[in-house]
Amino acid sequence: MTRKQIKERAARYAKFVEWSAEDECFIGRCPELMLGGVHGNDEAKVYTELCAAVEEMIELLAKDGHDLPEPLSKKEFSGKFVLRVEPALHRRLEIGRASCRERV
Repeated sequence: MTRKQIKERAARYAKFVEWSAEDECFIGRCPELMLGGVHGNDEAKVYTELCAAVEEMIELLAKDGHDLPEPLSKKEFSGKFVLRVEPALHRRLEIGRASCRERV
């Protein structure tokens, strides 16, 4: 796989950089592709290092003959999910929804 192909594939994966109050630094993750992440005090540098780590992971998987996971951007979602809550909360939410609907 060429460097260009690796970069093109890496661009398809979601990358997140966020501040961690617990760690007191920025944490960069690509949850679709790798469990770990990168960290540092400079948000831009963390993103740059994260992009490099994602490219390296893609290169390693390709060299080892492993299929790359499907990026979430390509995955089809139904738009619904089931969430279980306590009956009392369900009741309050339904009352709130109904009261909003009546005002419209």
